[in-house]
Amino acid sequence: MDWLSLVILIHIFIGFVLVYFAARAFARSKYLPMLYLAFGFFLITIGDTIIGDFLHFAEEGNKELIEEIIEISGFVFVIIAVLKS
Repeated sequence: MDWLSLVILIHIFIGFVLVYFAARAFARSKYLPMLYLAFGFFLITIGDTIIGDFLHFAEEGNKELIEEIIEISGFVFVIIAVLKS
């Protein structure tokens, strides 16, 4: 395993740990901004790592555009969560 693969795995793991804690906080409190926060972090985590791997058939420019749109959507959900809290 090369270093880049290891860093990507760590990125995914830490991202999903963050999503897990936010989702668990929502489940306990039923506080809607926590759900937005969990979904936002989920989109940010998968935007650059997982989606890029699944779009290997797409052109590089289109792949980058889709990844960025997903990440921006995640940031929008995080902003909504902060504004609603």
